[in-house]
Order: sequence, then C-alpha cells, then structure tokens
Amino acid sequence: MNFPSGLSSNIPNMESRKQAVMDQVRNELALANAQELINKINEKCFSKCITKPGNKLDSSEQTCVAKCMDRYMEAWNIVSRAYISRVQRESQGESL
Repeated sequence: MNFPSGLSSNIPNMESRKQAVMDQVRNELALANAQELINKINEKCFSKCITKPGNKLDSSEQTCVAKCMDRYMEAWNIVSRAYISRVQRESQGESL
C-alpha cells in the first residue's frame, strides 16, 4: 500500500500511541480489578468475622479474617484464571 509522502512516517508513531493507550487501559483495568478484590474482601470478611466491632480485633477475629482473605483470594484467582483461559480459547477460535 502506498501512503502519501509524510503519512507513512507517522504510522509507527500512531502505532506507538495506540500501544500506549492500550497499556494504560490494561493498567487501569488491573487497578480497578485489585480495588474490587480489596473492597469485596473487606465487605465479605468483615461481615463474616467481626461480630462486635471494637478498638481492636481479638485473636479469633484475626484468625477468621486471615482465613477468609486467603479463601476469597484463592477463589478470585481460580475464577480469574478460568475467565482468562476462556477468553483466550474464544479469541483463538475466532481467528481460525
């Protein structure tokens, strides 16, 4: 394909801008995903483990929160991996 003079020299610049925007979107999605994880852990584990809010957590509340966070993050990671795998399979199927 022939481009008008000067236009072809801008294509690498446009591609780098496009890549920069895509990288920024990925980073923002990752940040939003992490914030969602933290918010859900706070919401779910607090309501499950903290029955009588006070100035500090007792040892059973600390243990409950730690275990709850571990299980929630495990489940989140399993779901995330399954979702990514599915998206990759579907995108490969579309490109065939």
